[in-house]
Amino acid sequence: MQGELTLKRGGLAGFWKDNRIRGAFLGGDIWTKISFVILGLSNIMRGQIVKGLLFLGLEASFIAYMARTGVAAFQNLITLGTREQDMVFDEAEQIFVVMQGDNSMLMLLYGVAAIFVVVFFAIVWASSVLSAYKTQIIAAKGQKPPGIADEIRDLLDNGLHKTLLLLPVTGLILFTVVPLVYMILMAFTNYDQLHQPPGKLFEWVGVENFRLILGASKTIAKTFWPILGWTMTWAVFATFTNYFFGMLLAILINSKGINYKRAWRTVFVLTAAIPIFATLLGIRLMLGEHGVFNLMLLNAGLIEKPLPFLLHPTWARTSVIVVNMWVGIPHSMLITTGILMNIPAELYESARIDGAGSFMTYRKITMPYMLFVTAPYLITQFVANINNFGVIYYLTKGNPNTLDYFKGAGKTDLLVTWLYKLTKDSKDYNLAATIGIIIFIISAAISLIVFQRSGAYRNEEAMR
Repeated sequence: MQGELTLKRGGLAGFWKDNRIRGAFLGGDIWTKISFVILGLSNIMRGQIVKGLLFLGLEASFIAYMARTGVAAFQNLITLGTREQDMVFDEAEQIFVVMQGDNSMLMLLYGVAAIFVVVFFAIVWASSVLSAYKTQIIAAKGQKPPGIADEIRDLLDNGLHKTLLLLPVTGLILFTVVPLVYMILMAFTNYDQLHQPPGKLFEWVGVENFRLILGASKTIAKTFWPILGWTMTWAVFATFTNYFFGMLLAILINSKGINYKRAWRTVFVLTAAIPIFATLLGIRLMLGEHGVFNLMLLNAGLIEKPLPFLLHPTWARTSVIVVNMWVGIPHSMLITTGILMNIPAELYESARIDGAGSFMTYRKITMPYMLFVTAPYLITQFVANINNFGVIYYLTKGNPNTLDYFKGAGKTDLLVTWLYKLTKDSKDYNLAATIGIIIFIISAAISLIVFQRSGAYRNEEAMR
């Protein structure tokens, strides 16, 4: 009875916490105990032939995989290869031929795959054990365990949500989680331009890449810290300029004295309808030394020589912020317009009766309400701007470059664009993976800290 109660608590995800596996072993009969080693045996002996054979087949497949590939994959994951590709002289042919060596990149990939195979089998094993014990309890009550047709019917009825989630979860694991783990492990190797398999092997170096980037190496540190500073500066300006100017634009359009509100909104939304990369590439030409803006200013006699919109560090950084406002303010306007229209009119009427002016009304009513509702949006935008590859790369490609910067990094480069250059141009995959982890840690920490301190998290009922 105690085992049955244990089965009902917590679900499969909580079997460790609830000691469900332990309960199944202690309360199980001989067939259930043997099923800890021979999966599906309890199901087969109690009439669930197909289900039991499925568990047994998965176990046999896992054993075959480990014997043929898995054990070697784990061994290679530890060493990442021992034999490099080389040229040897063929006495018979009197020529040099290539002797194939190990490939560290594939060994790392196969090792990661082996880890996920083991995790998958652990889940299958736990499911088999719990299913064996559940079948035992059903048989002990004198009931007939459900057949394969009943199991399928249940998956298409009560468990339909699990069935529908199977494909997207599988895709998420294969195309997101596995590459992510692969990238994380790459950050602890020396996989760079000097260690390109199969010609050259790479190996584990521990946290050496983090030590190099965060300050032990003067060359890399002189690049990383300035780029990190500019990344955070850019994220602050790009987020809040769009937010506040978008809100101001929404307030102006929604004012009572403004006619043709829909027409005005349509005009500004047109900038968002054009693909951003096309807009950025067009503006890049317009801001060039012989672009439209410089030609107009020269013809008007306002300047004597072209302005370095994209050539001088300060001008280039200012330019990307202003251009980002052009492409981002319409989005903020649309979001804030919907929120502004939902602020209760009674609040503004009470403020006017109390003698509050427009600025005081904005500071005491509009702004607190907007910040409360849009706090998650602001956090999302801030993190997105930390990783805003498109605006920087399409507009400046990180330029202008300076000689004291490492691996082609420029004054307008963000961490994410520098990461791209490290992979595409320098082939320093280990440093790029390390920077990717650092970006994730920074983004996650900022998101969690700011959101937990926001009113939307601490006072959820305040605006209802």
